[in-house]
Amino acid sequence: MNNMREVEVVVVGAGQAGLSSAYHLRRTGFEPDRDFVVLDHSPGPGGAWQFRWPSLTYGKVHGMHALPGMELVGADPARASSEVISDYFDRYEQRFDLRVRRPVDVRAVREGPDGRLLVETPDGSWAARALISATGTWDRPFWPRYPGQETFRGRQLHTARYPGPEAFAGQRVVVVGGGASGTQHLLEIAPYAAATTWVTRRPPVFREGPFDQEAGRAAVALVEERVRQGLPPRSVVSVTGLPLNDAIREGLADGVLDRQPMFDRITPDGVEWTRRSPLPEHGREPGGRRRVAADVILWATGFRPAVDHLAPLRLRESGGGVRVDGTRAVADPRVHLVGYGPSASTIGANRAGRAAVRDIRRLLAREEPAAA
Repeated sequence: MNNMREVEVVVVGAGQAGLSSAYHLRRTGFEPDRDFVVLDHSPGPGGAWQFRWPSLTYGKVHGMHALPGMELVGADPARASSEVISDYFDRYEQRFDLRVRRPVDVRAVREGPDGRLLVETPDGSWAARALISATGTWDRPFWPRYPGQETFRGRQLHTARYPGPEAFAGQRVVVVGGGASGTQHLLEIAPYAAATTWVTRRPPVFREGPFDQEAGRAAVALVEERVRQGLPPRSVVSVTGLPLNDAIREGLADGVLDRQPMFDRITPDGVEWTRRSPLPEHGREPGGRRRVAADVILWATGFRPAVDHLAPLRLRESGGGVRVDGTRAVADPRVHLVGYGPSASTIGANRAGRAAVRDIRRLLAREEPAAA
C-alpha cells in the first residue's frame, strides 16, 4: 500500500485517556515514532478541554485528576479551563516526549495485512499490532429529535457550541437536559436572559453529601456492567446524580432550577406540551395545551462515544455498544477503548491507560524492561 508505516501500537486521541496511554507505553519501553504513534485530530493540545466555553473557569471544574507522572499545580482558578488544561497537556507532551501528530483525522480502522490493524488517515495509513482508541465523546454531541423541530424560527445549539451566557442577553431560552452542563448553563444564563425554562426527560436526582470512594466504585460498577453486556454507556449523572452544592441550592430556591417535564413538540415560536403531559393545571390554555415562547433552544443533552472509525471492525453488539472486558474489546483483543464507559472520568482514564498497556504488552509478548 502507498505510504503505509508499521508500528506496534497506534493511539487515537490525545486527551486525558490518550496521553495516559502514551505515558504508560513510554514508561514500559515503547519508543514514540518507532514503536507507537499518537494521532490527534484536534488543532492543538488539550483534548476536548480546548473547546470548552470561556466562562467555565478552572475553579468551576469538578474532579479534574492530574495526568500520571506530572501534577497540575499553581493554576489560576479564575482562568478559563480551556487555557489552563491546554497549557498543562502541552507541557506534559513535551516533558515525556510523546510526539503527538496533529491534526490527523483517523477515518477508519480495518483489517490489514499480516494480522495487523490498518489505521487510515488522509496522510497515509499505519499498520499496527494493537490499537488504543481514546477518542472520547466531544465529537459526537447528541441532538434529540422532536416533532416540529425543523419549523423553529429561533436558534438551536448544543452544549458543544455554547458561547457563554452573554450571548443570550434579553432572549427567552429553553434549556434541555438534566445533567451538570444543563444546570451550569441555566445558572449562568438566567441573569442575562429575559426568561429561562428548564426541561428534562426525567426528574433530576440531587445528591447530598460527599461523593466518597465507596459511592464512586458503585457508580463505576454500574457503568461497567452495561459495557460488559454490549450496551451503550450511560451518562455519569444518570448514575451518580447531581451534587447539591451552594449554587444548585440557590438556583432551586430562586426558581431558576424549576424543572418541567419534556415538551411534546417544537413550534415555530417555542415549545408546546399537550393535554397528556404531566403539567400543573395553571398556565394551561383551553384544550389542555401549554406553550412557552422561546428565542433559543439550548440542547444540553450530552454526547455519545466517538467510535465510528472502528465501524469496519464490526465491534458493536446488538445492544448498540461495544462490549469490553476492562478496556479490551471482546470481539477483537487487539483493540482497547480507553476513556469509554467506566473509564470516562479523568481518574478512570489514567487507570485504564495503564491497564490497556499492560494487556497490550501481554498480547505482543514483549519482555519486561530491566529495572533502572
